Amino acid sequence: MRKLAVVNMKGGVGKTTTSIHIAAGLALRGHKVLLVDADPQGNVGHTLQLQARHTFEEWMTGEAPLDAVVMRGVREGLDVIVSTPAAFSLERRLAGETQRETILSRRLHKELTDKKRYDAVILDTSPAMNLLTYNALLFAEELVIPVGMDLMAVIGARQTLNGVLQVRELWPDRRLELLAVLPTFVHSGNHASKATIEALESDAAIAKHVFHPGIRQCIDLNYATASHQTIWEYAPRSRAADDYSALIDYIERGKTGDRYASDERSETPPFAESLARTA
Repeated sequence: MRKLAVVNMKGGVGKTTTSIHIAAGLALRGHKVLLVDADPQGNVGHTLQLQARHTFEEWMTGEAPLDAVVMRGVREGLDVIVSTPAAFSLERRLAGETQRETILSRRLHKELTDKKRYDAVILDTSPAMNLLTYNALLFAEELVIPVGMDLMAVIGARQTLNGVLQVRELWPDRRLELLAVLPTFVHSGNHASKATIEALESDAAIAKHVFHPGIRQCIDLNYATASHQTIWEYAPRSRAADDYSALIDYIERGKTGDRYASDERSETPPFAESLARTA
C-alpha cells in the first residue's frame, strides 16, 4: 500500500488541490484510494462539496470507527475522510495520549494494512509542523511538497524538510522519502517563476527531486475547484490536466524504493543523506 503525504509549511501553494488530484488521478488509473484530510481547515470537503456525518476529528479521538468516518465512492475508486475546524481542538484533546504523534499511524495500520483495503492512502496536511502533521509524517512513506512560485514557498519547503529530518532522527525506524518537489502556478515567462525554480534547483537537498515542469498556471483549475470537480472532469484537455496526468505517471512508476535504480536517477543521493549534508 502506497502511503503518501502532501506537505509544505507554507500555505497557499496548491496543497489540497494536489492531494485531491493525486488521489483522484490514481483512482482513475484503476487503483483503490483513500484520501485523508488531516488539515482542520477542511478544504478537501469544501472542494469536493462533501457533507460527512462523522469526521477526521471523531476518528482520531475514538468517538467514531473508521467505517463510519470514511465516505465511500466519492469518485469511482476514491474514498475520503473529511476534516472540519473541530479538528483544531485535537492538539489539546490528545495532549495526554501515549505516543500521541503516532495515533493516526497506529489506527490506519490496524484498520487498513491488515485488511488490504486500499492501494494508496493520500494525506492532505496543515501548513504547520503541528501534532496532526507529525501524525501524517509518521504514517507516510513518501512525500510530495508543492511549492508555489514565490520565495516564501521555497522557505516553507526547506522548513518542511528540516521537520522531516527531525522526524527521521526521533523515529529512525520510520521510512520517509521525498518523492517529488512540485512547482505549482508556474508561468514560464514570469520573473517570480524563474526565480523560484532557480532557488529550488540551487538547493542541494531539493534540486534532484524537482518535478519539471510542475503544474503550469491554468485558469481552468480555478474553475474546476469552483465547480467542485477535478480538472479531468472539468477540462480534460487543459494544461493542468496534462500536468497532473504527468505527475500521476511519475508517481505510478516512481515508487520510492525503486526510482534510484534507474539510469536517469542513478546519481541522485538518498534523501536523508542529501538533507543532512545541507542542514
